[in-house]
Amino acid sequence: MSESHFLIVDDDPVFSRVLARSLTRKGYQTQVASDLQTAISLAETEHFDLASVDLKLDQESGLQLIPRLRALQPHLRILMLTGYASIATAVEAIKLGADHYLPKPADTEQILQALLGQAFTAEAALPSEPMSVSRLEWEHIQKVLLEQEGNISATARALNMHRRTLQRKLAKYPVKR
Repeated sequence: MSESHFLIVDDDPVFSRVLARSLTRKGYQTQVASDLQTAISLAETEHFDLASVDLKLDQESGLQLIPRLRALQPHLRILMLTGYASIATAVEAIKLGADHYLPKPADTEQILQALLGQAFTAEAALPSEPMSVSRLEWEHIQKVLLEQEGNISATARALNMHRRTLQRKLAKYPVKR
């Protein structure tokens, strides 16, 4: 790959550094942004071929960045990458313009395969086995949270759940399928 440019948007400095180093070894020029504004500034001044965007960026949502990146660079291939994967956020990311969606942990090969391979399809988001009750609860919480535009208090009210209970559930990584 000759001189392809890769934008990494992630607030985890260790993950960003490891991914950037791995991509550099594979011939990519990388830029790292840890927040939405830095990512937008980079996209306004530099050309990128590929981008990975983390879903949760401190107090911000990477979902907000997808349409902005798409508007600034229409040919950019965008991957939504998250440790908090849910079907609701996968669908929303694709609707907003992401080309693919991957749950963390994902290695460099998986990231590149997702970005350079086939486009995301709804079938890819569907599990091959039925989900556990805990996973169904996680998916439902994520769907309601998305509907409430990330507002924890409104989500807790909609779920008829105490706000602190919801915060504890959200602080955990999603349970396996």
